[in-house]
Amino acid sequence: MAEAPTPLPPGSSIGVLGGGQLGRMLSVAASRLGLRCHVFEPGAEPPAGDVAHRVTMASYDDEAALRAFAESVDVITYEFENVPATSLDLLGSLAPIRPGRTALAVSQDRLDEKAFIADLDIPVAPHVDLGSPDDLAAALAEHGPGIVKTRRLGYDGKGQVRVTPGGDLAEATAVLTGTPTIFEALVPFEREISVIVARSLTGQVVCFDPGENVHRDGILHTTTVPARIEGATADAAAAIAARIVDAFDYVGVMGVELFVAADGDLVVNEVAPRVHNSGHWTIEGCVVDQFQQHIRAIAGWSLGDGRRHSDAVMTNLIGDDVETWQVLAAEAGAGVHLYGKGVSRPGRKMGHVTRLV
Repeated sequence: MAEAPTPLPPGSSIGVLGGGQLGRMLSVAASRLGLRCHVFEPGAEPPAGDVAHRVTMASYDDEAALRAFAESVDVITYEFENVPATSLDLLGSLAPIRPGRTALAVSQDRLDEKAFIADLDIPVAPHVDLGSPDDLAAALAEHGPGIVKTRRLGYDGKGQVRVTPGGDLAEATAVLTGTPTIFEALVPFEREISVIVARSLTGQVVCFDPGENVHRDGILHTTTVPARIEGATADAAAAIAARIVDAFDYVGVMGVELFVAADGDLVVNEVAPRVHNSGHWTIEGCVVDQFQQHIRAIAGWSLGDGRRHSDAVMTNLIGDDVETWQVLAAEAGAGVHLYGKGVSRPGRKMGHVTRLV
């Protein structure tokens, strides 16, 4: 049963675990609604610190800091999945956490995530829990080429190794050593899409239009909306996303990534229980973007309708791409977002630009 709606009035405080670019954009969205964000971040000079109402810089194992943080806010959310469970246990005893612990726990382990989705009769990629190099050899023999991934942590191409039958498995074997891993068979697909879905305290579900994603070196490069898919496929993708958030009794925004086969069949790749990189286009493309939608959901407000008023292409600025900021700023129709990160490194997301088309 959904929680009884208890909308937080303007002036209320939202706690955000994590002070990266997602926390930054959540803080901006909250401020539009007259709400304040208090960010908890272990690292110095977090990007969200430039715009949040308040920042606590402390370790996730600092019990006193966690207590003070929780007691200063009306609800807690997070911008990334890997908050320690013990920290969440303490925080959850002091303030509501939205989205809830179930979605976070499941998404922290790739094997658990696939099992949860498969139990909903939603297709996922063939996969094998790897306990040893022998398991990997057997998986390759049965399924052909695939990717070895750490079950926990790992993102933007980290903790992942592509493998083929008869290929050199030394790198994959090194990943296997000392950490739980999973083998995922490669799924033939024409394109990858993602659905940004929101669910409210009352069970209202709103989906943004599916975006089509292109990756480079395991990192999202562009998201284009609308995706090049049939209307029936878009509807089916939204229905899958809705089933997943309903099964979690989820509150907030979730990103659901799917592979689209040539015949339009869909396979869920992964879910992210938070606002998502592939949803950044909504800032320029919709009246209510994914960040405001998330704030609305966790604060107990009604959701916006999420309708797209423009087609859009979002491009991530990775590493030295950010050095083109002057050119981008002079480009007509380009919505430039720089994250305030001090040092650009290869593979580091420094900003993004959205072009309405």
